[in-house]
Amino acid sequence: MTLRTDAELDRALTELAELEHASKQEVVRRAVLARHAATERRTRIDVIAADVLVEYADALDRLGTV
Repeated sequence: MTLRTDAELDRALTELAELEHASKQEVVRRAVLARHAATERRTRIDVIAADVLVEYADALDRLGTV
């Protein structure tokens, strides 16, 4: 895979690599894996929240009219 960067991204990537004592490739790898994990977590939370809203819809409606 080839990653094309502009000057801004390359500068940021270089700085992060230096700060983290890692290669640019490793910085990109960590960033992608972190974003993937966060997206999976958000998806699971959304599914749980939707289930809770359905399960407790009556109670939430009653609370809304108090």
